[in-house]
Amino acid sequence: MQKCESARRSPYGFEISDNCPACKFRKNGFFCQLSPAELKDFDAVKFVSAYPADAFLFVEQQRPRGIHVLCEGQVKLSFSSSEGKTLALKIARPGDVFGLFSVLSDKPYEVTARTLRPCQVAFVSTSHFQQFLQKHPDVFQNVVSHLGMHYSSACEQLRMIGLGASTLERVANFLLHWSADRGAAQDGMQFTLPLGHEQMAEYIGTTRESVTRALGEFRSRGLIEGCGSVLRIPDRLALQEIRASSADPQEPSSRSGRLTPIRQRFREIRRSISKRAAGRFKSA
Repeated sequence: MQKCESARRSPYGFEISDNCPACKFRKNGFFCQLSPAELKDFDAVKFVSAYPADAFLFVEQQRPRGIHVLCEGQVKLSFSSSEGKTLALKIARPGDVFGLFSVLSDKPYEVTARTLRPCQVAFVSTSHFQQFLQKHPDVFQNVVSHLGMHYSSACEQLRMIGLGASTLERVANFLLHWSADRGAAQDGMQFTLPLGHEQMAEYIGTTRESVTRALGEFRSRGLIEGCGSVLRIPDRLALQEIRASSADPQEPSSRSGRLTPIRQRFREIRRSISKRAAGRFKSA
């Protein structure tokens, strides 16, 4: 059945586009850059949905149903502990893919995916995605590269959380990385934070109160400007020079115990990716 070429208006402030080649949301994400033949077949097996803010796409330890491609919006990927603590792994942006590792390895989802604002998401079931890879084996090598990129990004965030000298340094790093990632890499350029203080604390491994104090200090020192979530960094070099001589006394003296299980998960992911890739290429 041919998909409808026209877009449909959603109740969330954007038009839902069912057609990948004609989609105005097309970004630099991996599945947006497929060849015309690959994109046509991918378009035929995907199912597009709109989600409100604060909706769960899937939760960690759930059996994988398929992959999700974020077309529009923002999604938080996070871990949770049995004690109720949450550590945000990534704020996904349009073009990002979730669930690749779980679908390829047939293991439960490693993270929880929750929308931060209204989103359009394309879903491809596990069986259809596997059929797609069998028909287009060249895509699998790019899938492995995509997984490797996400692994490197996760390691960088864990390094920031585990080795950051203080909350000030971690908040400064978050602001610098987020602004640059959103095209505001020059002094004085405006950008929008996607997270509240509580969610930012989850992302950098601290408390909401510590984030609020750090942002307040940055404002008082003229290191950031703006109103609400819309900010500017007048002098990026000054923010980069934030270096505290000791850890924040309000925080635990060691975070290694909390990070160890997460590091183990990523080691398992890396080994599984390598093993899976080797098996695929050998059989190809």
